[in-house]
Amino acid sequence: MATTIQHPATASPDGLRRDTPSSVGVDANHIVGFIDDVEAAKLELHELMIWRDGAIVAEGWHWPYVADERRITHSVTKSITACAIGMLIDDGQLSLTDKVCRFFPEVEVAPDSPIARMTVEDLLTMRSGQGSEVSGAIWRGITTSWIDEFFRIPLEHEPGTVYVYSSASSYMLSAIVTRVTGETMFDFLKPRLFEPLGITDVTWDVGPDGLNPGGNGLSLTTADSLKIGILHAQKGIWDGQRILSEWWVAQATGTVEGVPNYGYHWVVRDGYYMALGQFVQVIMVVPASNAVLVINCAMEESKVLLPHLDRHFPAAFSGKVDADADERLARRLRVWALPPAFTSLARGDEAAFDGEWTFDANDLDLTALSLSFTPGEMRFSLTDGEGKHTVVAGRDSWKKAPSYLPGSTLHHGYRMEATPTVAGMRWLADDRLEMVLNYTESAFRDTITLSVDGGRLTMDRAVNINSGARAWPTLIATRKAA
Repeated sequence: MATTIQHPATASPDGLRRDTPSSVGVDANHIVGFIDDVEAAKLELHELMIWRDGAIVAEGWHWPYVADERRITHSVTKSITACAIGMLIDDGQLSLTDKVCRFFPEVEVAPDSPIARMTVEDLLTMRSGQGSEVSGAIWRGITTSWIDEFFRIPLEHEPGTVYVYSSASSYMLSAIVTRVTGETMFDFLKPRLFEPLGITDVTWDVGPDGLNPGGNGLSLTTADSLKIGILHAQKGIWDGQRILSEWWVAQATGTVEGVPNYGYHWVVRDGYYMALGQFVQVIMVVPASNAVLVINCAMEESKVLLPHLDRHFPAAFSGKVDADADERLARRLRVWALPPAFTSLARGDEAAFDGEWTFDANDLDLTALSLSFTPGEMRFSLTDGEGKHTVVAGRDSWKKAPSYLPGSTLHHGYRMEATPTVAGMRWLADDRLEMVLNYTESAFRDTITLSVDGGRLTMDRAVNINSGARAWPTLIATRKAA
């Protein structure tokens, strides 16, 4: 069992201790170097936490992200789903060789068909036999039973033979947990995983079957993600209590024969393994160093980050220490919290924008837009078939409040409803304004640009990152008659 070394250090409300990198043999030069590399590559790194031997030695949140706020973890969720499967196997309620169809007797399957041979292990290793990925964004657009949808997907391979990554497999693992226990995945894991680790501020989406999506939809804080990694680094032990069996941790985080770089819902690389989510949300465990790194990003895909990770980790845990580098790192991370300047480039013509506008016919079901101004704020509203949706933006400043604007196609299928949003507005010219929306529980940042020419208003909307379209088509509106 990996030992937890105790050091004099400060504690925190998340229950995790803090210390300097040097105190546990971490070379802060490598952490600074990692940040330098990422920023030089113009990659968007939002949050970072590093733990080793019982203490957090580095942590930082780029404005507007903060420590006590949840983040959507995307496919990091898959590695937590694997925990539930491991618990059921350890309890004798489930086996890796159990056939998937056995848990869904309502589905008609020919006994000699390939789908009848699909096992729990095939789902865990992404070898269901299906030939293409079903992403979470696709699932979220389906309002009927996802279980039924899974069994409609044709098999192109014999189950257990070909790796094809798909959130559909993870969803079925969640469905199996519920069929075995009578509880949702969240309800099953709450007393067995979340509560023992002190994970209390956690939410998990629910699909149309009344089940948690096993492949995504889980939101928790960065520190809570770190705890999941620490649990695995310590081979299933937390605060002296066994949460996962040592056998399961080794099995889940090791490669499976015939499946390169993948275990049981964990990505496995030379010297470390990772829970990995869309837009590069990462829990990285370095077992030989008893170290864990968690980062949340807004990046295209993990391959843009992996060279920088591999250059500096696990090298940062070599035992070399540099107290001066500790302070350089601390200063660097403190700067992350400072908000950027957001200042108008012109005085702006409020009267030209203020009031109600009617959209021309469009494919987004948007009918109207309204704007109003006060000395410190701008109120912006969009109306669609569901009603009127409003966000309040600070003028030449930032304002944080829960809000919702239609736009799930720009946000990987998520509605981003009533989520914390940091919004700011500035004038780019007298006839042109910009509003930026930071959805701080996610990787998404929207930029809405409005221009007025006579009685016509033009609206453009773009997002920093997405699995699909990065922008809406340009919309035109006319001033609503008095």
